[in-house]
Amino acid sequence: MPAIADRSSSPFKAMLAAKSCELAGSGGCCTPQKRRLRSDTALAAKESPVSTPMKLKSPRRRLDSSPSSPANRIKKDPSEKTLKKCWNPRDVEQMRAVKEAVHVSTAPSTVVCREDEQKRVLDFCKACVQQEKAGSLYVCGCPGTGKSLSMELVKQQVIDWAKMEGLQSPEVLAMNCTSLANTSVIFSKILGMHQPKKKSIGSTSPLQHLQNLYSNKQAQSSSKMMLIIADELDYLITRDRAVLHDLFMLTTFPFSRCILIGIANSIDLADRFLPRLQSLNCKPMVVTFRAYSKDQILSILQERLLVLPYIVFHQQALELCARKVAAASGDMRKALSVCRSAVEILEAELRESASNTGLTSAEGDFVSPRTALAYEVFPSQENNTVRIDHMALALSKTFRSPIVDTIQSLPQHQQIILCSAVKYFRGGKKDTTVGELNKSYIDICKSALIPPVGILEFSSMCRVLNDQGLFKLGQSRDDKFKRVTLKVDGADISFALQGVRLFRNCLQ
Repeated sequence: MPAIADRSSSPFKAMLAAKSCELAGSGGCCTPQKRRLRSDTALAAKESPVSTPMKLKSPRRRLDSSPSSPANRIKKDPSEKTLKKCWNPRDVEQMRAVKEAVHVSTAPSTVVCREDEQKRVLDFCKACVQQEKAGSLYVCGCPGTGKSLSMELVKQQVIDWAKMEGLQSPEVLAMNCTSLANTSVIFSKILGMHQPKKKSIGSTSPLQHLQNLYSNKQAQSSSKMMLIIADELDYLITRDRAVLHDLFMLTTFPFSRCILIGIANSIDLADRFLPRLQSLNCKPMVVTFRAYSKDQILSILQERLLVLPYIVFHQQALELCARKVAAASGDMRKALSVCRSAVEILEAELRESASNTGLTSAEGDFVSPRTALAYEVFPSQENNTVRIDHMALALSKTFRSPIVDTIQSLPQHQQIILCSAVKYFRGGKKDTTVGELNKSYIDICKSALIPPVGILEFSSMCRVLNDQGLFKLGQSRDDKFKRVTLKVDGADISFALQGVRLFRNCLQ
């Protein structure tokens, strides 16, 4: 120690000497020789620009003993890091935020995995606005594939683009056709956008007013382009399909200002219900939204959960949800419903655990609120997240039903008939004949190298499925011409049969 005292001519060296004495007095591991070398190192730094190993060791040792050192700061960080990564399901506000994030009615900030479809619709709308030309587009796809959500986004993008380009923004009329009092009301709404203060006089219908308006050249110069988004277009299908036909035909008039976008679940609606449109050069452009794949469902779930500052689901639980829902239907709404159900299962589990055990001290007294909060947040973080067992139970509750049990207990050929019906109706068709369904059944049997039954036995099995409430058979003298309709959800059939490789490959 005298060596250090003799050389402490500067305040900096005096401080080092004092620190060394303090370390020695507290039982530090540093020897006097090492402390002397540390002070010598400071002198050597002035004399030689070459660094020595001692110079690298000393700063670390000094930093380790400093209250502001990284080592000491790390001791405070884990709690902050934990709070950001894990959540407390007993907190009412956090639980409410989680349920809201996975609720079907909560619109996400961005619509992922539908960029290509959105671009096609947006390009179509841009061309119509830029050229001031009417046009029609039909958006179709299975339920829960992001059709309506994407159209809401495109609608705003068209308006923003028109403003940015210095073009006149189109008027927008967005409606859900199920809210209409009757199917012909849609023409009144369109006319009301063109002439908000003018009422129809006499016996002229709103449709006739529109037809006259779009036949008059004056209408082209006096009104804006109009973007009409008609959701649930299936509702407009009448016996003679007149309303649907007249609606699309409005875009063919020489001075029409309509950009019509129809949205429905039927993939081939334009082909089945509007055969005359193609002959009149009015067949709409079709954009199909395919069912979501496993990776897409997983991406959308992860995107939704980014708004939360903590981790709620185990990754394996989300992957299980995405895989099962994609195999059953690819319906994103179903995936969100399953996730919400899994959160509620965890909530019920923790509530039951708290009521059974309780947080008590060794003497039997209740633990203080601060201690209880620490117990909730830190030791049980792993148990506070939605695990794979919670997700499996939620999936079972969502898809499991007496119908699933009935389907799984059927003979193989009756299961093949159900599988062929799901595959046949996947294109959007609602019914078919026994003869047509038999062809689909034979194709599946051939692909699986299973001998098919004859038409009489096939008709008999269809009657059995009708008796069990899985099919609905119409009336006809000839069995082959009886109409067949599925009375159960195709997702239930897919879920019931997905464990068998034959059906899993067929339904993909």
